[in-house]
Amino acid sequence: MSPLAGRVQLFFQEKGSGPETIIFSHGLLFDHRMWQYQVAHFESRYRCVAYDHRGQGQSEGKPPFDMDTLYEDAAALIEQVSPGKPVHFVGLSMGGFVGMRLAARKPHLLKSLTLMDTSAEPEPNRLKYRLLSFIFKTWGPKPVSHRIVSILFGRSTLQDPDKQKLVDDWRKTIEQYPARITQAVAGVIDRAGVSDEIKRITVPTQILVGDEDVATVPTKSMKIHAHIKGSHLHRIARAGHSACLEQPEKVNQLLEQFLGEVNGD
Repeated sequence: MSPLAGRVQLFFQEKGSGPETIIFSHGLLFDHRMWQYQVAHFESRYRCVAYDHRGQGQSEGKPPFDMDTLYEDAAALIEQVSPGKPVHFVGLSMGGFVGMRLAARKPHLLKSLTLMDTSAEPEPNRLKYRLLSFIFKTWGPKPVSHRIVSILFGRSTLQDPDKQKLVDDWRKTIEQYPARITQAVAGVIDRAGVSDEIKRITVPTQILVGDEDVATVPTKSMKIHAHIKGSHLHRIARAGHSACLEQPEKVNQLLEQFLGEVNGD
C-alpha cells in the first residue's frame, strides 16, 4: 500500500526488474491479479507494476471514483514509482479509460500505451448496468454474479471446460465484494467520453479487443484506432471483455511485439 502525495492509499504489486517499467491497470470488478499472466511473462526483463484502482481490490475506498480522479491517481503513481522516466501503460476497460486520459493530458509520463477491451465513448448500457448495480447494492452480489460474468468473459471462454476454474474463481471473488464497490461502478457508468481528446494522442499506441467482447464491442476499438494517428489495432479471437485472462498467450505475443517496435528492437 502506498500513499500518493496525500491523495489515497493505493495498493500495487511490483515484480521483476529491468531498465523500463510497465504499469498494468485493471478493469472494473477485477484487481491487479488480472494481469498475472502478463507479469509472469515480462518480469524477467521489465519492472512490472500492477495496481488496484481506488475503491477496488486492496486499495483505499476513498471517494470520489470518477475517471478524472482515477486518471490523476495513475499519474501520481507513475510519478512516484518511475520519477522522470516514462512508462509503458497497459489498461483494460476501466484501465483503458485511465490510459487514454493519461496519453492525451500527460504524454510525458508514457513511453507507450496499450488499450485493451475499452471505449472512448460514454457508457451506452447505463440503464442495464444501473439496474445490476442496484440489485448488487440491495441484495448482494450473488443474484447478479452469473450475469456479470457473462459480460466480463466471452462465450468461448464460458463454454470451454478448461477455463471454468478461471471463470468460477472470478465469480467467487465478485461474490465477496461489499456493497460499497457500487460506488466505483457508478464512476464507470457515468463517465464522460474522450473521443475528441484522444485525437491529440501522439504516444505510440496499440489497441487490442476480444472479438466476443459484449461490454465494449469491437467497433468501439475501431473508432479509437481511427482517432489515434499511427495506432495499431488487433482483434483477438475467442476472447471477450477480459482478453488478458482469456487469451494470455496471444496478448503476451502482441504486447511483446509492440514493445519491441517501440524500443526499436
